[in-house]
Amino acid sequence: MKTRYSRLTLAFLLLILVVPPVGADEHEDEWNQLNAKVIENYQAGKYGVATEIAIKQLAIAESHLPAELIATSLNNLAELYRVQAKYAEAEPLFKRSLAIKEKAFGPDHPQVALGLNNLALLYDNQGKYAEAEPLYKRALAIWEKALGSDHPSVATGLQSLALLYRTQGKYAEAEPLYKWVLAIREKALGPDHPCVTDGLSLNNLADLYRATDREAEAEKLEKRAAEDEAKG
Repeated sequence: MKTRYSRLTLAFLLLILVVPPVGADEHEDEWNQLNAKVIENYQAGKYGVATEIAIKQLAIAESHLPAELIATSLNNLAELYRVQAKYAEAEPLFKRSLAIKEKAFGPDHPQVALGLNNLALLYDNQGKYAEAEPLYKRALAIWEKALGSDHPSVATGLQSLALLYRTQGKYAEAEPLYKWVLAIREKALGPDHPCVTDGLSLNNLADLYRATDREAEAEKLEKRAAEDEAKG
């Protein structure tokens, strides 16, 4: 289970911890500097250090900056609590961030979809699948409507939902989503891109085939993934 969530964390990293444009205001400049440090330490796995910085970043945002940056600060801190399995601390921060985004951007904005996806992932991590599923679905619907059905963000949403179904043994529901993820990434990035050939696409589908006793189909995908990895 840990492996699954570490892969998800990598997949969502650039989406979860957002770097907004640098502003002229001194408080916003300081906020951006702290945001860069949060991301740097998050990527390095130094979650305790990143959390301390994120708390300071949130305090600056709440005192001096607009709602959008407060939402991002809340989201950053919540994500850091999530990866440390501090779910009780993370949940109210994700919810508050989502509420701010809905008010600032409207209910159908991609930033709202990101907030929904993050809250769903928190529930997913805790095995609260009934709570996670409708949030994943709403996020996916927003991304599809706002960005088009072939956008990489749609692939991210599809993968989240597919993993949720796969974890519950709902293979029939997961399979078409995995295939859609693969098709989007092949079209957008090319068939040899790492996001296609590594565990995010080919091997996830191969794992599903193996779980449903389709060894030949699984081996075919795993062979392709191994060949592409050898090329790169």
